[in-house]
Amino acid sequence: MIPYENLFELNKPFNEVFKQRFNDFLNNGWYILGKYTADFETQFAAWNHSTYCVGVANGLDALTLSIKTFDFEPGSEVIVPANTYIATILSITNNNLVPILIEPDIHTYNIDPAKIEQAITSKTKAIMIVHLYGKCCDMDAIMAIKEKHNLILIEDCAQSHGAMYRGRKSGTFGEFGTFSFYPTKNLGALGDAGAITTNEEAYADKIKKLRNYGSEKKYYNEYMGVNSRLDELQAAFLQIKLEALDAINAHKQKLATMYLNQLKSDFILPVVDADYTDVYHIFNIRHPRRDELKSYLLQHGIASEIHYPVPPHQQKALSHLLEGQHHPISEKIHQTTLSLPCSYCHTEENVQYVIDKLNAF
Repeated sequence: MIPYENLFELNKPFNEVFKQRFNDFLNNGWYILGKYTADFETQFAAWNHSTYCVGVANGLDALTLSIKTFDFEPGSEVIVPANTYIATILSITNNNLVPILIEPDIHTYNIDPAKIEQAITSKTKAIMIVHLYGKCCDMDAIMAIKEKHNLILIEDCAQSHGAMYRGRKSGTFGEFGTFSFYPTKNLGALGDAGAITTNEEAYADKIKKLRNYGSEKKYYNEYMGVNSRLDELQAAFLQIKLEALDAINAHKQKLATMYLNQLKSDFILPVVDADYTDVYHIFNIRHPRRDELKSYLLQHGIASEIHYPVPPHQQKALSHLLEGQHHPISEKIHQTTLSLPCSYCHTEENVQYVIDKLNAF
């Protein structure tokens, strides 16, 4: 059986170092906002070509706190892609703001800049983009809209650790870059973890307070904050894996290239463009008989996933906000997309087997 992901095998190369780091962590006796968190923040900021990094508990909190920083008036609007994961939408609604869903480009699956400007109103305060599947958005066009309308830009980089647009890394264009280190991400923790990058010292300082009950000095609270601190143990593990992240991305890119070069034309493949460096957190294809294809692969010992089966505007949890909306491009993507094995745990032999079976479908 070729699993879609195998976290034990993925983390196996790091196990001995993890054990040593865990012993160091125990002996250190400092469990919250200590040396490991501070060091990881410094190292990740440098790796991502950002000035500051603030570790938080998870990717949703990274998004939510980024918006919270600006104290937008309740009811203000935030533009967001219509085919994103629900966490992006929840970060907006959790701040008592209104998500304005914009269709993606059918080729890249990222938000279509041509459709953003027509949705801007006097209530629009921010654009929240998602670099989906490990491909950056069209940042020249988005930055032009941001500047023209004086909007805040927040980048959801949960799937784009190391992805670049014209040589510039995701998470360095807007006021904030937000990251999830959920275990399956290219940089995955051994539990929940997240971070926010920024080039503005004032923003970084406020986020550090917001994540810690709104406090910088213990028992003195400047803001109505939350408890969303990057766990010290997860930071210790993330430091180790950060050193391997370029190699992890390169491995996934090698496997993705095999798919791109060998899969037959029946499958709609990810687009490749010289302006974009993709890191393939998810390698997705599209096919009109997606469900049949998924079952066929499973019959041949290949697990696959769907990212995502239901678009946000059709989720029961969001029906009170988005009921009646129709986003046909998003719906088409959700109905036809299939994610193939493309992990640090997979070998070239694994992927060759998947390719052979796909081409026989």
